[in-house]
Amino acid sequence: MLFVSLAVTVAFVALETVSGFRAHSLALLSDAGHNLTDAFALLLAAIGYYLQSRPADHKKTYGYQRAGVLAAFVNALTLIVLAGVLFYESYVRLMHPQPVATMTMIVVAAIGLMMNLGIVMGIGGGHDLNLRIAWLHMLGDAASSAGIIAGAIAIRYTGWLAIDAMLSILIGFGIVWSAWGIIKDSLNILLEGLPKGLRLSDVTGELGRLDGVIDVHDLHIWSLGSEAHALSCHVLIEDMPPSASESILRRINTVLCDRFAIHHSTIQFEHIKCALAEAPCTTVSQASKQHQH
Repeated sequence: MLFVSLAVTVAFVALETVSGFRAHSLALLSDAGHNLTDAFALLLAAIGYYLQSRPADHKKTYGYQRAGVLAAFVNALTLIVLAGVLFYESYVRLMHPQPVATMTMIVVAAIGLMMNLGIVMGIGGGHDLNLRIAWLHMLGDAASSAGIIAGAIAIRYTGWLAIDAMLSILIGFGIVWSAWGIIKDSLNILLEGLPKGLRLSDVTGELGRLDGVIDVHDLHIWSLGSEAHALSCHVLIEDMPPSASESILRRINTVLCDRFAIHHSTIQFEHIKCALAEAPCTTVSQASKQHQH
């Protein structure tokens, strides 16, 4: 579906660019630029989706899940640059208005609206960050096409040429709005921040209430990709053999999987609490480390 959408989008960019120049419409040309970044978004989404599905190997031990996140981040940055260009061109057009062919604007924008809505329904929003930015691209372009149709009708009946440049500015703001959320989410993953929707205190509290758990500290949670999360922590328990602590480990991982959707965890059991806030842990020799996938 991504590659079909890419081919259709590239064809429409060519049509919209030619029509924009012939109609002297900055809104159409702006939308063509937006559609061009949509094509780039779909290409990156396809590449990123392929890479992040590849299994882990001896060099990429976590796999390639962040390839899609990196693609989304780069793509969002291109949107911000595009918006800057649109704002500048809109300012120039406001200072020097030009007549536009409103019927051409309406026909081309109507084609774009149908195309973008079709791609939006085909891709679906989903939770994958890379696919979500492609979906947002196309949804934003559908809104832009609808705005161009309304603006062209207004120009046709009022003769107010500034509407064309104002539409371009609105498209630019829509681009910035859609890109900013993706930049924040992708940067959070790339910088190994706490996954969106999770609170460290909630995880610590849930684990601390389990039978056999005395204390939980040195807790770290990060995202491997858009959906996969990982956790590592130290858990203080009573002094017991590893075979006796197996039931505690199972309870911990059940909570992590069912309550927080964390399926990759590294749990280090300790029998003497280490003062990590003051100095590096010195009780590793007295601890039993257990790793759960």
